[in-house]
Amino acid sequence: MLAVIGGSGFYTFFGADARTIDVDTPFGATSAPITVGAVGEHEVAFLPRHGARHEYSAHTVPYRANMWALRKVGARRVFAPCAVGSLTPEYGPGTVVVPDQLLDRTHGRADTYFESGGVHASFADPYCPILRAAATSLPGVIDGGTMVVIQGPRFSTRAESRWYASAGCTLVNMTGYPEAILARELEICYAAIALVTDLDAGIDAGGGVKAVEVFSEFEKYIEPFKKLVHEAIDQVSPDLTCTQCPPHTGADLPFDLS
Repeated sequence: MLAVIGGSGFYTFFGADARTIDVDTPFGATSAPITVGAVGEHEVAFLPRHGARHEYSAHTVPYRANMWALRKVGARRVFAPCAVGSLTPEYGPGTVVVPDQLLDRTHGRADTYFESGGVHASFADPYCPILRAAATSLPGVIDGGTMVVIQGPRFSTRAESRWYASAGCTLVNMTGYPEAILARELEICYAAIALVTDLDAGIDAGGGVKAVEVFSEFEKYIEPFKKLVHEAIDQVSPDLTCTQCPPHTGADLPFDLS
């Protein structure tokens, strides 16, 4: 099964024919019930990251519960659409970018399923190359870039924004971590698909980023963005075998997912 985790403004994916699944997890409730429907040859699970009505800010999203539940219902590949700010003027609102690297600037978020033992996950390349290739094969999609993930819920200062850009980051986001590492630990292939909604504060000469403007931009582009995610799914082979993502840790998971 393939899954989609919807970001800000991306709260539904299927019509009325989808079925709903509630999953109990050792890590509490998921952001919302999982819905399951068909996209081409794929059975697809959908989960809105922030809840059905954006009940969760980036720093309060139940990331471990969400990823665990998707794995439990059978997801082995995840596309993670998200709203991002741009750290380069070349990527204006409406640009779609598939990053190949991330920089974690979050703090205090539970970012592992392993609470004991000497367990280490390989994370040099955080995104699945097969899923990335499926998304970047679509017209107009930008291939590559570094997404810095900030703690939120506040936006960056201009100085922070310029700092991230000087470090080589091209996108700024609040939710890409710990999702990516939790997917890796669960041996789920994972790729972000980023929709630019604004120029970040250090790039924009105006009044800085405002939430209402971000949501307005996302709403403007949400239907073509959903269509793009559908098309990315169509580019993925139904074969679940991935030989390019590394094993999660080499250790057994500390709970039963059977």
